[in-house]
Amino acid sequence: VQLQASGGGLVQPGGSLRLSCAASGFDFEDYRFGWFRQAAGKEREGVASINIGGDSINYADSVKGRFTISRVEALVWTLQMNSLEPEDAAVYFCYANVNLFSGTKDYWGQGTLVTVSS
Repeated sequence: VQLQASGGGLVQPGGSLRLSCAASGFDFEDYRFGWFRQAAGKEREGVASINIGGDSINYADSVKGRFTISRVEALVWTLQMNSLEPEDAAVYFCYANVNLFSGTKDYWGQGTLVTVSS
């Protein structure tokens, strides 16, 4: 299983970015896709997640109303980030949380850097 994240970059405060994550070698039936982020000197923080059907979506309070997670293809999900703030600057990691008979397993992408600065 491989997760490939893309879309990070430099944006001014108030700007927008769209992150994408594509999974390959992925053949599971019960899972959630999502995004975490980790800013310098801070712990990793869950940002958003979405289930297979797209009817169960969670957001961190800090991004509600500004970020939107979507599953655009079977194994591709995006994070649309609007009204970005300097506090949103971080390395963003996509992940897949898979429910297996034996428990759960997480798969992670490599991270993509988001810089918010004027």
